[in-house]
Amino acid sequence: MAILDPAVLADPVALTRALVDIESVSGNEREIADAVCDALADLGHLTLTRLGNTVMARTDLGRPRRVVLAGHLDTVPLAENFPSTVDGDLMYGCGTSDMKSGTALALHLAATLPAPRYDVTYFFYDCEEVEAARNGLTVVAREHPEWLAADLAILLEPTYGAVEAGCQGTMRATVRATGRRAHSARSWLGANAIHAAGAVLRRLSDYEPRRVPIDGCEYREGLNAVRIGGGVAGNVIPDMCEIEVNYRFAPDRSEAEAAAHLAEVFAGIPIEVTDSAPGALPGLSAAPAQEFLAVIGTPPSAKYGWTDVARFAALGVPALNFGPGDPNLAHTREERVEIPKIESGARTLRTWLAP
Repeated sequence: MAILDPAVLADPVALTRALVDIESVSGNEREIADAVCDALADLGHLTLTRLGNTVMARTDLGRPRRVVLAGHLDTVPLAENFPSTVDGDLMYGCGTSDMKSGTALALHLAATLPAPRYDVTYFFYDCEEVEAARNGLTVVAREHPEWLAADLAILLEPTYGAVEAGCQGTMRATVRATGRRAHSARSWLGANAIHAAGAVLRRLSDYEPRRVPIDGCEYREGLNAVRIGGGVAGNVIPDMCEIEVNYRFAPDRSEAEAAAHLAEVFAGIPIEVTDSAPGALPGLSAAPAQEFLAVIGTPPSAKYGWTDVARFAALGVPALNFGPGDPNLAHTREERVEIPKIESGARTLRTWLAP
């Protein structure tokens, strides 16, 4: 196990590399969670709690406001990019961008900032990269929602050092084109469901997604086919073709409204929603968010994609995304993070939190 000693905790770059060098593919976070617990266990300014492989550390200084800094401990499967390597100002390795560089910032501050201007709850959680039911924050929200209470939450997701506000909602659905099965030698006796799927694809190609401005951030929607399947055999006219669609919707729509919109788009065609997660509004009006934006000095943008900010928004906690990683490099074989982004991210958060 990598040792997260005080010298490593004091240096967010060294700490990033130490975390990256603990393999923690989703479902295998015990070692890294143990390391985080060991690193924080003897710090008197923190109360430490562990739920499975999710670690919570919090200050209780009696401040009038509380903020959350949260980073996940897991990564996608390795792609011959473990352990870490460094080349000049670039650190390569699985999780460098998504999101151990961001998680390192939270762990660095938890260890080295004993008296922040707000009370802070730090979350280091597991299973973010897999199904929602296993996500450490999902488990916390279900079993101890009071742990998530705060005036603002910052998810240290890769944003390349910018603030990305809120997030899109996401919905997957299966659209079914039906027909009548027949022998292909007598095709006129059947109705080809794959051909009928053309009507679904035309609706998708003609679809004009919304652009929705909210609090100065423009959320761009998208509705796309992501998978198609049909066919029985080489001599059979198929009676079923299924098209899986993914709808990314602006956070001004609820899940019910998003489902109603899909039903309208595909009116007259059978459709079944198979997966859904709500979006999160920007949450920029909260006082801690305004103070954080003042430190950043650049306007926020909309978050394209879904992140765990939505879990906080569902509980009435405004939430932002901010982290040093480049989201375009997440999950790639060549995943990397720029070392100056780690250093500037640590300075930004310390400036915001320092009394």
